[in-house]
Amino acid sequence: MQAFHGTTILAVRHKGKIALAGDGQVTLNNTVVKHRAKKVRRIYNDSILVGFAGATADALNLSERLEAKLERYNGNLTRAAVELAKDWRTDKYLRRLEALMIAVDENNIFLVSGNGDVIEPDEGILAIGSGGVAAQAAAQALTAHTAMSAREIVEAAMQIAADICVFTNHELTIEEA
Repeated sequence: MQAFHGTTILAVRHKGKIALAGDGQVTLNNTVVKHRAKKVRRIYNDSILVGFAGATADALNLSERLEAKLERYNGNLTRAAVELAKDWRTDKYLRRLEALMIAVDENNIFLVSGNGDVIEPDEGILAIGSGGVAAQAAAQALTAHTAMSAREIVEAAMQIAADICVFTNHELTIEEA
């Protein structure tokens, strides 16, 4: 079985603004097969930002399911994320999905995983994917030691991650809330 790699997703809340970025690279084993994949998008009347790491079809499935939960719970991201995580953990089909999701609204940043986790970061910075550790470390340093905006921080941190991680590139999609 060939392994797909290639996602770095970074969310930053800073100075009352939120920015969510994803790189564009998709790698199949040791070959880059796509440079400009869009792994960050807006859902639920453009009020929720989501970013995914993992299998593309699984990620799109989760996005649709989260949006359905948001419809059911009138846009309450906290409730929708918890309900999605419950379903993901208990449903036989969903448990096989191989993806992680960051979901962001004007008040929350959540990591939602197939283990049933809904995690809100302490510092307002969260990253997933192959270059996630580099992106998060860079974002934490930039937040603490610069006067940059949330967007500028995610741009710079993602550039640093792309310079370090071979599964991350410099083609970014950035959304702000």
